[in-house]
Amino acid sequence: MPANLGPDYLAAEEEFRHAESPFERIDALEKMYAALPKHKGTEKLQADLKRRLSQARKDGQKKGVSHAPPFYLVPHEGAGQVALVGPANSGKSSLVRALTHAHPEVAPYPFTTRVPQPGMMAFEDIQIQLLDLPPVAADFTEPWMPQALSRASECLLVVDVDDPDDLSEIDYVEERLAEWKLSEPRVMVANKMDQAGSQGNLDVLQELYSGRYEFLPVSAQSGEGLPAFARRCFELLAVVRVYTKAPGKKAESGAPYVLPHGATVLDAARHVHKDFAEQLKFARLFHKSGGLDGLMVDRSHEVQDGDILEFHI
Repeated sequence: MPANLGPDYLAAEEEFRHAESPFERIDALEKMYAALPKHKGTEKLQADLKRRLSQARKDGQKKGVSHAPPFYLVPHEGAGQVALVGPANSGKSSLVRALTHAHPEVAPYPFTTRVPQPGMMAFEDIQIQLLDLPPVAADFTEPWMPQALSRASECLLVVDVDDPDDLSEIDYVEERLAEWKLSEPRVMVANKMDQAGSQGNLDVLQELYSGRYEFLPVSAQSGEGLPAFARRCFELLAVVRVYTKAPGKKAESGAPYVLPHGATVLDAARHVHKDFAEQLKFARLFHKSGGLDGLMVDRSHEVQDGDILEFHI
């Protein structure tokens, strides 16, 4: 059985799935090949990637690929891309700085962010991509914002609970999202909860928008609510983490396979390798909590977060 593929390979594979141009597909395949462990167990996959990369380059030459995709189309990495949308100075950049290793510019004046700024946020044993975006504001909104937002796995509305002007700005953001035919975010991130009077302001927001948003109080400055923020992002992405083990051995250490809710044992096997999945007979199911102990399941069994699968061919 091929070795468990690392997080860099899985991130590149996810990027390939979302690729919309020949250039993006070539770039993702090159990353996949570079991140693939090179040993006997992956020889078939190496050959398959070489063939796909060769074909993608030929297709790119036919279609005249000569430039990179637009700067505002940020390739997905990690378990999913969560875009932060909101008014100017709501603290989107501060959140990305606090939760990732990215360093978007933070300043007291508006419109500091002019281009998308991605950063990788750790949640337990996976990475989630946060995307800092320019504000959606009546003064000025970047014309490419709809395209950037439509590609995100999930969007969060970030507001400054200490800024009374954000009430009218929230309405404006909602109007623009409707105009762009994009869904409203499910979660309103109430930032700057470290400020005096923030709880009272949050109470007002909850009263005004009750039933429309889930509220997540945080402070990028003090760190309040940031662990809950990371967990909620994971939950909103609607994915599960699946681990593998060889018979008689412990589960593979390192990054799990990240699959959408509703994925089956067969889907998990396909993430190991297409040929391997075709030969799969059944799997034994374990769980990190220890609640399951080698339960035999068939190919159509729906996997849950934290499942450990022992494949049998």
